[in-house]
Amino acid sequence: MRKLTKQRLIVAAIALGVAGVASADKDGKGCSVQTLDGLYVFSATGYIIVPGAAPQPKAIVEFIRFNGDGTLIVPGATRSLNGVIAQIPPGGTGTYTVANPVPNDPACIGSLTFTGGPSFDIFVAPKGEDVWMIQNNANNVFQGTVTKVSR
Repeated sequence: MRKLTKQRLIVAAIALGVAGVASADKDGKGCSVQTLDGLYVFSATGYIIVPGAAPQPKAIVEFIRFNGDGTLIVPGATRSLNGVIAQIPPGGTGTYTVANPVPNDPACIGSLTFTGGPSFDIFVAPKGEDVWMIQNNANNVFQGTVTKVSR
């Protein structure tokens, strides 16, 4: 009788665990492009490496609107490149991917490419509230954080 009770408890625990996983992902988003949806602010600093010259510092603060479908728009940005400040007009676009490389692990990684511009490897918090980005173009040492500011 005790063995049968233990088996029932184990089966019940497994069933509850599966139900918990299903309800945690009931919105269907999981770790996907839908994880990023809303207006975010990106702040980054680093350097451009110019062969034969000193590294040139660069920094940027910009809004990024992730559309939840793998596309993004940039409502505006300010950039400093080697001390020269420039406001970047609204209207920039790009694409991004988000995936979970290890099943049952909350790690979300992906990529982001601005149209006609740089590309980044991205690391996304499980609920999409924060993103860490590092530029993956040659001759760049540039990384920063992206924080959700509104839906």
